[in-house]
Amino acid sequence: FALDGGIPKTPHLVASGVNAGQNLGPVVSVSGTVGAARTAVRRGVAGVAISQGAGEGVSPDYAAGVREAVRWVKANRKALTRKNPATPTSVANINVPTCTAGKLRGVVEVPSATTGDAGTPSDCTSRLRRPPDDVVAFANGYAALSEVPAG
Repeated sequence: FALDGGIPKTPHLVASGVNAGQNLGPVVSVSGTVGAARTAVRRGVAGVAISQGAGEGVSPDYAAGVREAVRWVKANRKALTRKNPATPTSVANINVPTCTAGKLRGVVEVPSATTGDAGTPSDCTSRLRRPPDDVVAFANGYAALSEVPAG
């Protein structure tokens, strides 16, 4: 709506989400949440996709996803509101686990995996350091931040 002139000004950012269920690695290409942010980027507006981990019998902790989205926006505010911002080419894809034990281990910027089980539950008590990709990061209690191409 906003991208098609439904509001008087072009937005600086399209935030898609917070949705229930992680959109990691091999399933990113079929994610509607990521797809909405990609549409914004293809139209020259920055996009961020925010997904909240869900598990069997576990209610998503949406507040955790909102906190991480707000932190990302605050950290990127200057670039987003610059008078002549750079044309975006990728989507920031943030996946936040719902921790049933332990606590969120922080945000880690990692590449998007090409393989792996995107549905693996998170272990927020893990001690793994330096996860190699978003699937492993998420499974080990980190909020995974990956740049996903807009195309």
